[in-house]
Amino acid sequence: MAVSPFAPTSFPHLPPVAGVRLAVGQAGIRYKDRTDVLLAEFAEGTHVAGVFTRSLTASAPVLACRDSLKGGTARALAVNSGNANAFTGSVGVASVERVMETCAGLIGCDASEVFTASTGVIGERLPDDKITIALSGLKKNLAEDAWEQAARAIMTTDTYPKMATRTAKIGGVSVVVNGIAKGSGMIAPDMATMLAFVFTDAAIPQAELQALLSEANDATFNCVTVDGDTSTSDTLLLFATGRANNPAGDTADFRRALHEVLHELALHVVKDGEGAEKFVTITVTGAESGSAARRIGMSIANSPLVKTALAASDANWGRIVMAVGKAGEKADRDKLMIRIGGVSVAKNGEPDPAYRESQVADHMRGREIAIEVDVGVGQGRATVWTCDLTHRYIDINGSYRT
Repeated sequence: MAVSPFAPTSFPHLPPVAGVRLAVGQAGIRYKDRTDVLLAEFAEGTHVAGVFTRSLTASAPVLACRDSLKGGTARALAVNSGNANAFTGSVGVASVERVMETCAGLIGCDASEVFTASTGVIGERLPDDKITIALSGLKKNLAEDAWEQAARAIMTTDTYPKMATRTAKIGGVSVVVNGIAKGSGMIAPDMATMLAFVFTDAAIPQAELQALLSEANDATFNCVTVDGDTSTSDTLLLFATGRANNPAGDTADFRRALHEVLHELALHVVKDGEGAEKFVTITVTGAESGSAARRIGMSIANSPLVKTALAASDANWGRIVMAVGKAGEKADRDKLMIRIGGVSVAKNGEPDPAYRESQVADHMRGREIAIEVDVGVGQGRATVWTCDLTHRYIDINGSYRT
């Protein structure tokens, strides 16, 4: 598989997070000669927060995580790639239970403190025996510096691992925030992302941790789209070990660091979109509200006609007009403004008399595209991110199971 043109030339060094150890292995679930299982161990007393897909066909691991989240604490995370364990009925539920019980035995905790996630093909029985065998051999390999290995083990059609790190201060004490994610196709998050896991040594009460995660997720992962399809497996989990021993205090700087980590991971997901050749930033202003602006932005970002025009470097701004109109949000046709690459192409509800397509030709041929739209009805604004739609997306997904 061709590597994304946006793949970084080097990957960030993620420092250790006190109270977190990781190990990866090969279970051979779907892929040969590559890691596909991740085990993470957390110190006792680790708090956990999470958001998950709203899909009504949510996977068995998502259902299990929702239930375990009620306890508020975590001791282990087990992730597999290659099989989503979604739409597998009671058989899938039993598979998750066996994975959780295996991890609980390895770590020495209650099964309710084990969180799991699966990604890959939908509707195929999970060979959990392969996973439990692989997990049983990982405990001795747990290490505090296996971040890149962890990011690679959860990949499916991703062409590069996705990692981010920041530091913050709470009550004068420095804390670390590390994150890894996977995602390339079936990307239109609805309350979460594809799979993303964030780890910190901060001591933050579970209720506050959940509020911080939900807020940051809404402004990052819920503002990206590759193809408009929401996964059955979307899972975002935040684990806080408390080992930094920071005092209770203002979490504003932690909020900043968490947002930056999630934002960086979310943009990597878009840049690694299946077959993507262009990274697109869409800013909507003048909407009735912020949520209305985001819905208009997503309408543009998810339009196959807009996305294929972008792939062809065609400044067909009429397709943007179409997408604004179909969003179902208030827009004043006679005040509508559109800019591409900072160049005004339409204003006051008609083509800008001064516009010439040659003015944006070089911008449209570039890797990064900027689209600005003002709908002229209010003060609401939002920014969303997407990619173009190329034939390679069809190639990848047309042969995904074969």
